[in-house]
Amino acid sequence: GKEVLLLMQALNTLSTPEEKLAALCKKYADLLEESRNVQKQMKILQKKQAQVVKEKVHLQSEHSKAILARSKLESLCRELQRHNKTLKDENIQQAREEEERRKEATAHFQITLNEIQAQLEQHGIHNAKLRQENIELGEKLKKLIEQYALREEHIDKVFKHKELQQQLVDAKLQQTTQLIKEAEEKHQREREFLLKEATESRHKCEQMKQQEAQLKQQLSLYMDKFEEFQTTMAKSNELFTTFRQEMEKMTKKIKKLEKETIVWRTKWENNNKALLQMAEEKTVRDKEYKGFQIKLERLEKLCRALQTERNELNEKVE
Repeated sequence: GKEVLLLMQALNTLSTPEEKLAALCKKYADLLEESRNVQKQMKILQKKQAQVVKEKVHLQSEHSKAILARSKLESLCRELQRHNKTLKDENIQQAREEEERRKEATAHFQITLNEIQAQLEQHGIHNAKLRQENIELGEKLKKLIEQYALREEHIDKVFKHKELQQQLVDAKLQQTTQLIKEAEEKHQREREFLLKEATESRHKCEQMKQQEAQLKQQLSLYMDKFEEFQTTMAKSNELFTTFRQEMEKMTKKIKKLEKETIVWRTKWENNNKALLQMAEEKTVRDKEYKGFQIKLERLEKLCRALQTERNELNEKVE
């Protein structure tokens, strides 16, 4: 009873069921080893008992032989009493000494047999206790195995839940990857479109600059002509008026071209801003994609760790 209480107290000091199961298995192994040692000692004592019994039988046979020899000697002594009184006394004394020795040896062997029987009874009681403890430990082990089976079912459910979460994360990651891919394609298309528009705007702007240069050249020519017209103003007022009208027309065209140049320059700047914004959005999406990749790697590491723990638990339970 004390050993059971000490065992229960030792088990209560442990924190996890694995440690309790390991302690119970160690205790069971120790008890089994002790039981085997007791059985070995019992066999040794049984062999000793058999040897003592053989020695007792041998001594009894010798004793019986001694009694027969004594009877023969007594008969011979009665027959030879006249001639061998001294020899008869010596024989009687020797017989008495042998009898005392025999009694002492018999008493000694009887005490030894009693001690061996007492030890055998004690070992039998101890073995009965060990068997009872082994039965109790077997029941406890069955309960622990049932608890581990329930825990294994719970772990399987948790793993299934983790697998579903992993599938959900994979689906979300695939969806996010698809969205990022679509966004990149859209961004590429918009970028190509904006680059095309920017190229066209740059081309038109260059054309406008060329037209402006041509108009400036024409204006310089017209200025030269105007100077010529000023020199020849006196000659032809009508020509001066016509030239003035042409100058006004050319000024209007130049203003119109300047406005168009400003519009195209504004479009070009807007396109550059849109390109920069799209580049920033791509950087943000790349960061989000990297974040998703890091989360995916963490989830994979967690799944591998859970699978390793599950394998270790399966090995422990087996």
